[in-house]
Amino acid sequence: MSGTSFAQRLLTWFDGHGRHDLPWQHPRTPYRVWLSEIMLQQTQVATVIPYFLRFVERFPTLPDLAAATTDHVMAHWAGLGYYARARNLHAAAKACVADHRGDLPRDFDALHALPGIGRSTAGAILSQAWNDRFPILDGNVKRVLTRFHGVAGWPGLPAVEKQLWALAEQHLRDVPEGRLADYTQAQMDFGATLCTRAKPACVVCPVQDDCVARRDGLTGSLPTSKPSKVLPEREAVALWLENAAGEILLQRRPETGIWASLWTLPQADTDAGMRDWFASEMKGAYDNAEELPLVVHTFSHYRLHLQPLRLRKVALRDAVRDNDDLRWVARGDLATLGLPAPIRKLLGN
Repeated sequence: MSGTSFAQRLLTWFDGHGRHDLPWQHPRTPYRVWLSEIMLQQTQVATVIPYFLRFVERFPTLPDLAAATTDHVMAHWAGLGYYARARNLHAAAKACVADHRGDLPRDFDALHALPGIGRSTAGAILSQAWNDRFPILDGNVKRVLTRFHGVAGWPGLPAVEKQLWALAEQHLRDVPEGRLADYTQAQMDFGATLCTRAKPACVVCPVQDDCVARRDGLTGSLPTSKPSKVLPEREAVALWLENAAGEILLQRRPETGIWASLWTLPQADTDAGMRDWFASEMKGAYDNAEELPLVVHTFSHYRLHLQPLRLRKVALRDAVRDNDDLRWVARGDLATLGLPAPIRKLLGN
């Protein structure tokens, strides 16, 4: 990545091109931020604005909303759709009056526990209302992160979503104090106006130089669409082992089955199975292995979530030697062997 971080470049872009005059930004109160976040779920800004203005005129404070009848709340929501949002909003307002003195709690767990507030919405409220350091991961941000980092796999899958949350947390570290609200808005604005679902404006993108999707021609295919048929999900663990010389231990797959006869990293279906293999074959401390980002690979009949673990300066046990199915390979020789594409990509070859 170039010298300026993703977050810093996004903030610079936001300062010149972001949305600074949205009604919930002036005044920016926890109640108004929360209301806007709920309304903006699955609904565009232009549609939300007139509803928001009418809603806060009728229910200017959280206690006003809590005291209202269900009919009044639903009447002011009518036309926005997804009416469970309005029911949850009303229930959450009542809970705030009952349990939090009529205010939204400035605490992630308490906020997350309220009806209709998921992890991303809680983060958006905390960051925008109080400038607290919490990530968001709405649809816009998922799209941006999958493209920028080249993350394959449908973002609705727990394993892919976990990877995206980790990336969102990583970028958050580069945001200056006092600019968390701006950064949260910048991410949403960027996804809504530049890094759009169709025809993203890559030519004027502030992070284009480091975008994997742009580099590899994947902007049209990322994020990965929801599978038309739900494939079975399988998990496995792979060990990236290096000896003192920096050679990598590869294992040949059986002649039948997935990746038949290819060379790959030692692999097991479970961590316990991998641990047992390591104990019988290797000298070293398995628990010192570094956990690498999850590799998601789709076969025709299932999707594999492969957890790579990396461990350096290990050796084969004395009774175990290089053989037809297990060998140390110098990094420069990897290209001469048949490796599955995701393993080759993982190893950087």
